[in-house]
Amino acid sequence: MRSKEITDRYLQFLEQHIEAVSEGDAEEMLPLSEIASLLFISSRHLSDTVRKETGYSPTHFYNLKIIEKAKSLIDRNRGPIVEVAYQLTFDPSNFTKVFKKVTGITPGDYQKQVRTATASHHA
Repeated sequence: MRSKEITDRYLQFLEQHIEAVSEGDAEEMLPLSEIASLLFISSRHLSDTVRKETGYSPTHFYNLKIIEKAKSLIDRNRGPIVEVAYQLTFDPSNFTKVFKKVTGITPGDYQKQVRTATASHHA
């Protein structure tokens, strides 16, 4: 299988998997080793291929896509951030770490920005 095909399949799988988790159709986020198995390749091969193809590790995309989904959930959810963390099967403190690493701000700060932006649009 070509590098681009493996990378595309991985990214496509991530999209579907994260959606399934957020909808409650999958119990938890799978570790990369299980995702690689489901794609019928070793985790090392997945890692080497994605890095060669994109310059980034599979974990980079995993985190990006999770945070993308988290942002959309925060945008829609008026409840506490911890609910979003649990919905994505994260420990809340780990969720905050990953969110901040990817976005540069905490989920709470992101939520405040969203609410401020929404309030000013409705004013």
